[in-house]
Amino acid sequence: MAPVIYPTTNFTATEQLCLDRGEGIYVYDTDGNKYIEGLAGLWCTSLGYSNTEVMDAITEQLHKLPFTHTFGGKTHKPIMELAEKLKAMVPVEDAYIFFGNSGSDANDTHYKMLRYYFNAIGKPEKRKIITRERGYHGVTVAAGSLTSLPANLAHFDAPLEALHVLRSDAPHYYTGRQGNETEEQFVDRIINNLEEQILAEDPDTIAAMIVEPITGASGVIVPPEGYYEKLQAVLRKHGILVWADEVICGFGRTGADFGCTTMGIKPDLMTFAKQLSSAYFPISASVIPGYMYEAMIAQTNEVGVFGHGYTYSGHPAACAAALKTLEIYERDNLFEHAADVGAYMQAQLREVFNDHPLVGEVRGKGLIAALELVSNKTTGASFDKGAAGAAAQKACQENGLILRAVAGNALALCPPIIITKDEVDDMLARMKTAVDTAYAELSEQGLIAA
Repeated sequence: MAPVIYPTTNFTATEQLCLDRGEGIYVYDTDGNKYIEGLAGLWCTSLGYSNTEVMDAITEQLHKLPFTHTFGGKTHKPIMELAEKLKAMVPVEDAYIFFGNSGSDANDTHYKMLRYYFNAIGKPEKRKIITRERGYHGVTVAAGSLTSLPANLAHFDAPLEALHVLRSDAPHYYTGRQGNETEEQFVDRIINNLEEQILAEDPDTIAAMIVEPITGASGVIVPPEGYYEKLQAVLRKHGILVWADEVICGFGRTGADFGCTTMGIKPDLMTFAKQLSSAYFPISASVIPGYMYEAMIAQTNEVGVFGHGYTYSGHPAACAAALKTLEIYERDNLFEHAADVGAYMQAQLREVFNDHPLVGEVRGKGLIAALELVSNKTTGASFDKGAAGAAAQKACQENGLILRAVAGNALALCPPIIITKDEVDDMLARMKTAVDTAYAELSEQGLIAA
């Protein structure tokens, strides 16, 4: 065993699969076995593997200027070009962009900039952040505290109170509905809960609410129709900023440029990473409106510096990778491709799995989806300790498909957005075989309700 501390891994079950190379939507292990990478790595390799254009852009930049920092007035052309490109794309008023290395650090940056901004405008008491149950926003201290998944909080003693983190209801109708509640009634109830929470806390103490347009690690939750319209109305009413975490949804994943477009969100802040560079080089972006940036100028002048930044903020090779990735998205109409193939994938998923005895719900948008695996299809009862998710994930891998079980028993898929309809058919055929295998194993273990 290598002396590696592996991330998001059971330390008693490390080094189970060693990948060696990739091509298109496929990856190969060190034994030569071929797999469809059905989760695009970690929701990120949008252009698949071995895209020579992106690799050449990185290589060219490394030969020209392999590194320079962006502290203290220094800059370079790729970071300026990338900022201008993103400014023209995002639905944020007069956007300014801070570049980092990961979605986690981008959300930490937002957390700090919100503090900085509200101090600048004389509202230091406005510092609480609302997140949602089952939300995932990263693993650094602030971002990790905004994350609400039990495995990410257990034993870490996240300083939730010190960071003024509040939690609201997850917008998942399937698991959150009460009795015979309709979707509309469910939405009205949880939005009413949110407003009561805001009033109890005092709106003047709440800075922002962070949301993933469609969640990822919590099981690909697609909020019901009307949810975001009513959510934004409440937040605007009480002067609370809308902070969209687009780390997974951004750049075509949902069949549009951004998850906000798909779900009807008008954000004040946006967080990007992953598909910004198709994961070929680590880069993230924290987007704020121009009025926030303008308000912070005087404070930076007073102190002499904006005292936040990473060594690799705006790394020239990372910016080159992102610029080429965005160019390919636009040139090859990949957002439109994702919408077309995504609609096909969603329809096929429902045709194949809606009536499967192990599947309680099929959900998703565009090229992101999940199956909710249940022990009782009528009641929606789940499995202890993610038993079904683990069994299905293992069976998928044995059938040449890499997927990931998230939030216990949700089997998530999120293929590269270059995937074709024929490749979708192949992926879902392997997935069906795997889910059938998992169902048979769970039945033999007596874990399926009679």
